[in-house]
Amino acid sequence: MRQILIAAALCATAATALADQPVVYTTEDGFDDVTFGLENAILGEGLVIDAVSHTGDMLERTKGDVGSDETLYTNAEIYSFCSATLSRKVMEADPMNLQYCPYNIFVAQRPGEPVMIGYRTFPEGEMQEIQQLLDTITRAAIGLD
Repeated sequence: MRQILIAAALCATAATALADQPVVYTTEDGFDDVTFGLENAILGEGLVIDAVSHTGDMLERTKGDVGSDETLYTNAEIYSFCSATLSRKVMEADPMNLQYCPYNIFVAQRPGEPVMIGYRTFPEGEMQEIQQLLDTITRAAIGLD
C-alpha cells in the first residue's frame, strides 16, 4: 500500500510540474506594440485588467541592492485579469481553483532578444478552458489569431 501512495504522489508531482511549464511565443514586434496588442486583446474579450506589474523595472531598480549587476530584461510586465463567468465555472467545479485567479500574461524582452509573451499552463480538467482563453488572448496580441 505504501508503494502505491508513493507512486501516486510521484505522478501528482509530475503532473504539477508539467502544469507549471509556460507557453511562450516570440515576436519581432516592439515591446510597446505587444503590450498595446495585449491590452486590446484582453479588453476585446470583455475583460478588465486588474493590474500591471512592472517586474522588469523593479528588477533593474533593485539589482544593486541584491548584489547583482546583471540586466535580466530590457522590459518586463505582467498583466493580471479575471473572468467572472469562467472563474465561477471553474471554481464551482473545484473551489481550489481559486489559487489560479487572477490570470496572468507576461510580456518580456531580454537584452538583444525578441519580445516574448506567454502564460503559465494549468492542470488538466476544467482549468484548460482558462488556458485556452489565455492562449487566444496571447495569440491575438501578436497577430496570430
